[in-house]
Amino acid sequence: MTRTATPDSAQGGKVQREETFTEATRVPLWDPEHDDVLVCRQVRQETHDVKTFVFSAREPRTFQFSPGQYMTFELPVEGMLTRSYTISASAARPYRISITVKRVPGRPGSNWLHDYMVPGKEVNVSGPSGDFTTDATKDEKLLFISAGSGITPLMSMTRTACDLAEPKDLHFVHAARTPQDIIFRRELELLASQNAGLRLAFTCETSSASDSWGGFVGRLNLTMLGLMSPDFMNRKVFCCGPGPFMDCVRTMLAEAGFDMSRYYEESFDFGVLTATPIPEPTVAPEISGQTYRISFPKTGHVVECHPGMTILSAAREAGLLPLSSCQRGICGTCKSKLLSGNVDMKHGGGIRKREIEQGKILICCSTPLTDVEVEL
Repeated sequence: MTRTATPDSAQGGKVQREETFTEATRVPLWDPEHDDVLVCRQVRQETHDVKTFVFSAREPRTFQFSPGQYMTFELPVEGMLTRSYTISASAARPYRISITVKRVPGRPGSNWLHDYMVPGKEVNVSGPSGDFTTDATKDEKLLFISAGSGITPLMSMTRTACDLAEPKDLHFVHAARTPQDIIFRRELELLASQNAGLRLAFTCETSSASDSWGGFVGRLNLTMLGLMSPDFMNRKVFCCGPGPFMDCVRTMLAEAGFDMSRYYEESFDFGVLTATPIPEPTVAPEISGQTYRISFPKTGHVVECHPGMTILSAAREAGLLPLSSCQRGICGTCKSKLLSGNVDMKHGGGIRKREIEQGKILICCSTPLTDVEVEL
């Protein structure tokens, strides 16, 4: 685009000046069907055992995701490990993706990220996926309740709301072990100081004199919640945290008479996967009626599958515990190779079209139509 300007000259006259402007190059969208590599750009230490990992594509891409969604990472641990992590970044800043991960003893995924993920390192991913999301810029009363690293989807929602417009009426309650364990504490306090519609409340299980802590102390309870968010009964609640924490929140709200149709929670814990050593192979049961045989050549197991039963369900019924997480075909954790046979797979976005064409399936949502062989 060319524009002609006529600024005043030093002599008081008019001088013609031509300025040329070019439209910014359009950055292609991240296409989950084809784009599958992220490059680590930055690592930030949030607390003593929590890090944020910032990624972008190899070539410039813009990411479209809803705050609260996650991406599934393939980590080079024990051959290959699939783990899903919630995006903690603002959806209003589309050029980078970040995840915030707590190091947990005994969990290979989080430990590998903490030990080996550095700027410049690449990782294969799929997504974004997930349906735990809301628009915190709407004119409705919201209450976010989180604990530990469960803060990440709610932080993405809060960051997005603050980037797009001031949150209308948002109460954010977070529980941590100690004041030092509050993830994003300084950023949340800054956002609250800049956005009148955002109200914060933290509670810590323990604190010491050295903490100079003036907030709530103890596990979240109904009395405490009433002080943090006096009108919580009139709000829509979004909750995320460890399973026992969410169980307690549900029980607490139900006992208070809260309308549970206005309660939403992250539907599964990405960090807790069903995985234990597979027992010794057993003799395949006799087939009776309309059953199918599912063979696992790597381990030598053969199990029986009844009509309408998924491969994962049949394996569990036989005492096997393959890696799985969401059990709804959205996270990709149970992705496996179909070596032979046919299945009916009704997935929720956890597998790409090209992966299906390569013979891969999600065993949590695949029902055998014939005898099948599966490589876990």
